[in-house]
Amino acid sequence: MSLHSLITREAILPCLRAASKKQALQELSEHAARACGLPAREVFDALLQRERLGSTGIGNGIAIPHGKLARVERIAGVFARLEKPIDFESLDGEPVDLILLLMAPEAAGADHLKALARAARLLRAPAVTAKLRTTRDAGVIYSTLAEEPRSNAA
Repeated sequence: MSLHSLITREAILPCLRAASKKQALQELSEHAARACGLPAREVFDALLQRERLGSTGIGNGIAIPHGKLARVERIAGVFARLEKPIDFESLDGEPVDLILLLMAPEAAGADHLKALARAARLLRAPAVTAKLRTTRDAGVIYSTLAEEPRSNAA
């Protein structure tokens, strides 16, 4: 499962302004709601419910907020490069500047986990995050997210 099948070019926010985690999630919920065909409040509430279980800030300036809703028809995502890093209560305590939001159907099960794993694997590749952090071009971001991560396993 590749990320380009989950995120459209229109779902790339190359320079999102947000002063807080909550504000970033609200902004991303608006865009995810359009992608999913649901009310933004419903998406936002699902994301907040997931964040209460623990932060989706995975470290190195990256967050992958996600949620499941019964009325979501397929896994859909939104990517944002923040104008300024924000506190996301990440595992490493570092502020976040790259956010990939994923919404999935409640019954997605393994597909949802595969999408999360794919996102985490791609966003942990230093060359990918460096490229994402140095551009404000939505097309470049989209093509970067569509790349296969190179394994640096030792």
